Amino acid sequence: MRRYQARWLVPIEGPPVERGAVLIGSDGRIAAAGDASRVPSPPGVAAVDLEEAALLPGLVNAHTHLELTGFEGRNDEPDFPAWIRRIVALKAGRSPGEYRAAARQGLRDCWAGGVTTVADTGDSGAVIAALAELGGSGIAYHEVFGPEPAAAEARFAALVRQVEELRRFEGPRVRLGVSPHAPYSVSGPLYRRVGAWAREQGLPVAVHLAESVEESRLLERGTGGFAQAWQARGIPLPDAACSPVVWLDRHGVLGPRTLCIHLVQAGPADLDLVAARGAAIAHCPRSNRRHGHGTAPLGAMLERGLRVGVGTDSVASVAPLDLMADLAAARRLANLGAERALRLVTLEAAEALGLGTEIGSLRPGKWGDLAAFRLPGPVDSARLADTLVSRTRADVVLTVLGGREVWRAGDGSARPE
Repeated sequence: MRRYQARWLVPIEGPPVERGAVLIGSDGRIAAAGDASRVPSPPGVAAVDLEEAALLPGLVNAHTHLELTGFEGRNDEPDFPAWIRRIVALKAGRSPGEYRAAARQGLRDCWAGGVTTVADTGDSGAVIAALAELGGSGIAYHEVFGPEPAAAEARFAALVRQVEELRRFEGPRVRLGVSPHAPYSVSGPLYRRVGAWAREQGLPVAVHLAESVEESRLLERGTGGFAQAWQARGIPLPDAACSPVVWLDRHGVLGPRTLCIHLVQAGPADLDLVAARGAAIAHCPRSNRRHGHGTAPLGAMLERGLRVGVGTDSVASVAPLDLMADLAAARRLANLGAERALRLVTLEAAEALGLGTEIGSLRPGKWGDLAAFRLPGPVDSARLADTLVSRTRADVVLTVLGGREVWRAGDGSARPE
């Protein structure tokens, strides 16, 4: 058991508590949270007073590529199709051991930024292995690629084999999903096969969707950089003449367990369709800006009641991973109040991943995940939320995952126990 207290406790599901505390049981779940004077302090239980800090639920990063850790600054291609080709080349030069080391470092980097749960996509299998090995929390969506319709069955069969092999890493806090990568890298038949199989298996799905103008041009008109790349490889262009969102829906991919990553090029009808299917969204504002994709309609998403979480994307796009920096960008884009903004990296992000009953707020029974942020000085309740949304990864003083300290400022590494 452990007991943490600080100047402010921010439970998310309820108002902030001045001089609050959290008691985490031996099972790693929250036993009590609230006013420090009312939270038990059992004899012999380690007690930590974080003093002038704010205790929040551990942050939830709705989109990462932790296997790409180490690729920062190695891809400055301004053209998105060319950027994708460069990433493919970089990945081809990385060994399995290097992937595993990158995933482990990426997970520790998340902990250093107050993030305790990640929604990760990748095709090496290294991230789910790292989550299991280091005692992490998250969903690892295993990617499948294949724009050639004739190869759909072979690609699908390979995915099934890989998923079955990776299931050994699943646990109470480590879940496996699938990710048919994007409309510019997956054929219609492969989308249909993966979507149907994921529903049968109860697997969550993540897909990069409506990210770039080039993706929309490919499906709507059969033009642009991706279309040219397909033609150069002798791949028949999709018979779509519709938006990427409609294209995925035609192939049975959208549903309540689908996470739509980016959705920058999404109009009102697209958002209505996503809402009708009950799908969720991972919003990555800094990555969208870095690649020149434009501004995702975050305000319109939230107005429709869509489940949205903020994500960082990979260090190959924006480095370092700083979920609070992405939160600040999202807040500006949608003119959000500070309290609502905080929910996009805590409870609402958890709900977008289907994990809202387990994480995202400091409520008894949920996992004991905490992120403690250093405050710049005395802060009253009226200014607390605004102060917190201005914090960055540099302000994290402690990260706790299921009652286990995995990061403490000054250590520079995870803290195995």
